[in-house]
Amino acid sequence: MLSAKSLFQEILDNDESFRLFCSIAAGGETQGGWENGRIAALVPPGLHELAPKVARHGADEDKHGRIFNALLKQRGLQPVTVPYETDYTLLLERRGIGLAHDRLSREEPLTERDIIVYLAHSRVTEQRASEQMRLLLRHFAGHPVLGRAVKMISRDEDSHLAYCHEELLRFARAGHGRTIQSVLRECAQAEIRVYRDVSLAVMSHMGAVLGWPRAKSAVLAAGIHAMHAYERLVGWRRMVSLEQPALRDALSGPAVPENEYA
Repeated sequence: MLSAKSLFQEILDNDESFRLFCSIAAGGETQGGWENGRIAALVPPGLHELAPKVARHGADEDKHGRIFNALLKQRGLQPVTVPYETDYTLLLERRGIGLAHDRLSREEPLTERDIIVYLAHSRVTEQRASEQMRLLLRHFAGHPVLGRAVKMISRDEDSHLAYCHEELLRFARAGHGRTIQSVLRECAQAEIRVYRDVSLAVMSHMGAVLGWPRAKSAVLAAGIHAMHAYERLVGWRRMVSLEQPALRDALSGPAVPENEYA
């Protein structure tokens, strides 16, 4: 019987599929670390109080990249080049979602709208990350190798999502509500398409590595398309709502090092 747990266990048990999984994850997290680091450096003077939180966000993402690379090292594996069609972060940027890398590469302060775009983009993508890590947490919290890493990253992703809610609500109270909702909807609609495409690509690569029969690949592809149809119709709404999080000031203070997590 196909299930999220059995599929991931199959990927985990094979060196080549595990290497691809960790390489994709590490690449995305490292890229997110760079983006947040640049945004922290370019926060406009009027929003200087946000800079430490954005920097903390970036430090967390860098840490996640190191964790996935450490998982590879523990098995004596080296990262592989991430296939273009599986690069979630890059494909979102190519669709014009978030702040373009050429903009972040310039030494020019961002605008208030740029910060709103960054937070809206992060609110959508952190929703996805939080959900994915909670799924892994449900099935692998007790795993002797993955358990500790999953707990670390899931806790951070929940904090990132809480931070995005809180900061966007502050901007909404300052009169930017309509802009925020417009950007959130645009980001959500693009993200669900990119997530579908990346999911199909990852499953295709995993199927080739693991020798999945056509019938199994077809069932998985159908499930991905069904999820996309649901998200395109109604599921996207969970990515654009804003509510005061239970966890307040989630990114105040420095990032917690890997070895200090319980």
